[in-house]
Amino acid sequence: MATVGDTVPDSATVVDHRSDTLADRVAAAAAATPDKTALIWHDTSLRWGELDRRVDAAAAALTGLNLPAGARVALALPNSPRYAVTFFAVLRAGLVAVPVNPQYTARELRHVLADSGASLLVASPDVARVVEGIRGDLPELARVLEKLPEEGPAGSVAATNDLAVLLYTSGTEGAPKGAMLSHRALLANHAQIDGITPTVVGPDDILLLALPLFHAYGLNSGLGAVAYHGATGVLVDRFDPADSLALIARHGVTGLVGVPSMYQAWSLVPDAGAALTTVRVAVCGAAPLDPETATRFTRATSLPVFVGYGLTETAPAVTSTLLSPEPKLGSIGRAIPGVELRLVAPDGSAVSDVSDLDSDEFDLELGPPETDPGEIVVRGANLFDGYWPDGRDGPDADGWWATGDIAYADADGDLFIVDRRGELIIVNGFNVYPREVEQVLEAHPGVAEAAVIGVPHPYTGQTVKAFVVRAPGTEVDPDELLSHAEANLARFKTPTALEFVAELPHSAIGKVRKAELRDV
Repeated sequence: MATVGDTVPDSATVVDHRSDTLADRVAAAAAATPDKTALIWHDTSLRWGELDRRVDAAAAALTGLNLPAGARVALALPNSPRYAVTFFAVLRAGLVAVPVNPQYTARELRHVLADSGASLLVASPDVARVVEGIRGDLPELARVLEKLPEEGPAGSVAATNDLAVLLYTSGTEGAPKGAMLSHRALLANHAQIDGITPTVVGPDDILLLALPLFHAYGLNSGLGAVAYHGATGVLVDRFDPADSLALIARHGVTGLVGVPSMYQAWSLVPDAGAALTTVRVAVCGAAPLDPETATRFTRATSLPVFVGYGLTETAPAVTSTLLSPEPKLGSIGRAIPGVELRLVAPDGSAVSDVSDLDSDEFDLELGPPETDPGEIVVRGANLFDGYWPDGRDGPDADGWWATGDIAYADADGDLFIVDRRGELIIVNGFNVYPREVEQVLEAHPGVAEAAVIGVPHPYTGQTVKAFVVRAPGTEVDPDELLSHAEANLARFKTPTALEFVAELPHSAIGKVRKAELRDV
């Protein structure tokens, strides 16, 4: 199989072993800079020394509950200092954190709490009330608390189990599964990103923590990065474009960790550039960034948006355009140091290696050569240990794990996502990648957003169905849109069914939930 992008023969060599957990990093920051601001939330600030004392007290309280060794503790809280204290306390007590979306319905809460076998839930009052109604379905849930004590003596530090977090993936099919992330994996991803030059995050940085902390991206790339580096985080519990820009300006934020919808919103705010003068790096992940949004944001702020690719199962970062000499619109960049990456064809064979192509041999005006699409397969110390509870579907015996995402590489070795393997549509034996069709539809001025799925067809096996959200103030009709698609797509790729909807179902970080569209 071919290797694409930068690789490190022994990925473990980049892991920093100065501490074993993110909770240890909190203690290290408190010892080194006790009076430095760790977290900012609304009008309050929490210094590293005080944060560490609160974590100690909360961890002691957890130990006093006499929970079983390796017990799972679910957290269903909004972004707040309480969330940070509780999360780090669970790790310090040697227990396993199970972050939960506080907006979940009773059905969704029941699944995560039952599947994880959580012994304790720390939740907002609203979530606690919902869970009280389903307690009969949760025999292992012994307690529901709205907070842990944050004042009191420290307890002894518990022996650390390697399992740190169970993060439930939204899943494209079926019920969410709990990805088992170890302390090793969480720390490894920071050490890997530390191998990027220039430095992405350092102790002097102030990060905007507006992503939900129940998601791998917000939890480890946001809050985890603040702890790992002893930096400062500005917590946001509800994202608002204008309010967040005011916070960035007021606190001198230097690093943005965001998703496409955030950059789209910021790019439309007048004078956004004036609020972002202290920002030195802006990264985007979790979903494809529309090139038009990236261009508009950069034009307004003079800041490039560096796009990354990752998954819950990889803690989460895998690639970044920070590794590319020039970030290309639509690209996810190259593998970060310490992560090995391969592209594999459906039959298991290698996609051709592009790492040694000389771009001078090609007329780039006619379009750079590219590999055939292949599934992204990765190996690195940041990988999860499989799905709860038995480690199923984790990395193979050689450490490789197939992501399910399809990509190709250009002549320079920069990667471009095509689609999810499970979302591939096969029409009369021909492959249709939904993302290509969506991009064509979204290029029409009357379309705000589009999502494409495959539906059964009696003659072709499958056919293409599109769900379209009209752009505000437009009245594009189906015939006009289908004519646009026919002019830009081969016949077998053109939708044969089109449905206008008021909005598409999205996950908390902006991904379209296509499983819900299949039920429409």
